[in-house]
Amino acid sequence: MIVGGGNVAARKAESLVSAGYPLFVVAERIGERLRCIVAEDGSCEERSYEARDVGGAAIVVAATDDPDLNARIVADGREAGALVCDATQPERGDFTMPATRRIGELTISVDSGGAAPAFSRRVAEKLAEQLDDSYAVALRTLARMRAYAMETFSPQERAPILRALAQRPIAELAAEPVAATCATRRSELAMVQSRSVAARLAERAVITTLLGVTTTGDRDRQTPIARLGDTNVFVKELEQTLRDGRADYAVHSCKDLAGSLPADMRIVAVSKREDPRDAFCSERYESFETLPAGAVVGTSSPRRQAQLASLRPDLRYASLRGNVDTRLRKLRDGEYDAIVIAMAGLNRLGARARHTVPFAIDRVVPAVGQGALAVETRAGDDRFEALLRETVNDRIAELCVSCERAALRALRAGCSAPLGIHAELAGETMNVNGFYAGDAASPIRAHASGAVTTLESAQALGVALAEQLKVHVAAPGAVR
Repeated sequence: MIVGGGNVAARKAESLVSAGYPLFVVAERIGERLRCIVAEDGSCEERSYEARDVGGAAIVVAATDDPDLNARIVADGREAGALVCDATQPERGDFTMPATRRIGELTISVDSGGAAPAFSRRVAEKLAEQLDDSYAVALRTLARMRAYAMETFSPQERAPILRALAQRPIAELAAEPVAATCATRRSELAMVQSRSVAARLAERAVITTLLGVTTTGDRDRQTPIARLGDTNVFVKELEQTLRDGRADYAVHSCKDLAGSLPADMRIVAVSKREDPRDAFCSERYESFETLPAGAVVGTSSPRRQAQLASLRPDLRYASLRGNVDTRLRKLRDGEYDAIVIAMAGLNRLGARARHTVPFAIDRVVPAVGQGALAVETRAGDDRFEALLRETVNDRIAELCVSCERAALRALRAGCSAPLGIHAELAGETMNVNGFYAGDAASPIRAHASGAVTTLESAQALGVALAEQLKVHVAAPGAVR
């Protein structure tokens, strides 16, 4: 509802029409400019204002040249439950009316607080001249990405996504969002890990569909991993989806990967590393040291069992399979006195046992790549490589994992071998700890350090560590 027929009323009418409001205008004389606006979206009557005119209005604008009449219109509007604006005395109303311009769904508003409405209009027009149609397209992209983020991610995940998207270059946002499919195992932990990569890609306007795949290791949850007879029990089915073109990229726990990939596959990014340590978990005992002799410790890893047995040969070590929740449930049900699992998985799921104590890395050396995620694509498929590297890859994690995997390859050991290798980078100095339990009378530990600034120097250090461990190259689980 606008009362008044001059240029001030016309400016208010333009703002309301641009915001989608239909208009009703009352004035003794209505100027041609305002009459044209109303003809497009509303109605008008040339007569004196009456109190009943504000009935049913959501917004009432007093825009006459009579301050007393404007005051009466404001009072009538408030009594009718409408929001009111006084064009002559802004402080008397509930709000002021900014000058607005629209580009698609994008509305630009400039408000001078009533001090200089004509100048507000000038500023709004100037801004509109600087913003072409690409801004309207960018807004549509952001709206689509917001809907995707709301459907796919938790509030904690989507807030940084939407903030990052809003800062992307307009030319990038003006393009259509990219659609991609990610192959992932179906476990809760694998889905969380894959969604974390999808979240980073969402910051670059990539909409990811997760393709859940059941792997050999997932189908058989009873047989110890070392006896499944395959070094890629959690990987090969995911790689097949890439070959078949059903997926554009796959997300793996780095520790599940064999030392060498098939010739048609490549790792294009390594994520920032979660806590790489193994964790003691128990509902009854506070630490590994307080376990009584003969206590049963569950672990699915020959690496963990070999290292734990070297520390506490008086304990019983039993096979433990299943996802993180299953393992913790078996612990709570009393099937084990304690279990040992990766801190990374516990952190990503927000899970804990009553007593959860990480082992020092030099005491229980983690698996190759533990705590990091690897993003794999088909060799020769360059569509996502640059984007994945820029968005997901962490240079420090990549150098450390490259060192560890080089040692794995040099030893020709499978991912189920009783082998632990962990690299850390401080500045340009990399320190690597190694553990290997094989045919020798007792397990061997090794350490290497050196300057590392490139992938080549990281890999060379990994090979140097492997040379110290090669006395155990014929260990069970080694790949010939």
